[in-house]
Amino acid sequence: MSLKELLALFSKETLATLYMVSISTLISYAIGIPLGVILVVTEEGSIAPNKIIHGILGFFTNIFRTIPFLILLVMVLPITKALVHTTLGPKAIIPPLVIASAPYIARMVESSLKEVDSGVIEAAKSMGSDSFQIIFKVLLPEARPSLYVGAAICMTSILSYSAMAGFVGGGGLGAIALNYGYYRYQTDMMLIAVVVLVVIVQLVQEFWMRLAKYSDKRGKLN
Repeated sequence: MSLKELLALFSKETLATLYMVSISTLISYAIGIPLGVILVVTEEGSIAPNKIIHGILGFFTNIFRTIPFLILLVMVLPITKALVHTTLGPKAIIPPLVIASAPYIARMVESSLKEVDSGVIEAAKSMGSDSFQIIFKVLLPEARPSLYVGAAICMTSILSYSAMAGFVGGGGLGAIALNYGYYRYQTDMMLIAVVVLVVIVQLVQEFWMRLAKYSDKRGKLN
């Protein structure tokens, strides 16, 4: 393979990986943040306790979090086919990525919101704030640094999931590592794919960690 062909291949599959990860992350967070908020506010002793809602959401969240992604990938092929009308290519990996990532994100959001000082919430209640005001003006803003750190972890997990796309013809850098490194024994191609993935992970983590540091009020006071 010539250098030009090599660059073209890695450029194409890197873009495919970024497409899968970015779209999946956006959709997963659109689902995961509300789920995480509901899990927190419906917990016993919280601002809107509801055992039934909390129990049902917690049950399904735990189930989908425990299914290995490769098994989930195959299991939801009929759903993928129904949603995107194909089971091949980067677009076909987005539904299973969302199904796998949204519950994980929900738990990360739940964990971040629980870190908010209860005294701040009590102060908001004493000033007459309702549940929505507490969520949008207290919980989410106060948890922002932790949410950014969680985003770095979640995007890294989604990126690692996307690397398995090659097993079902999804493309991306994982497909290069599988097709060239595993099936054709071209270790150099696999190593290049791994290096590119590592670089992407480092850039993602640096971006979110900088945001977390910038938004941390405690860090600004020191």
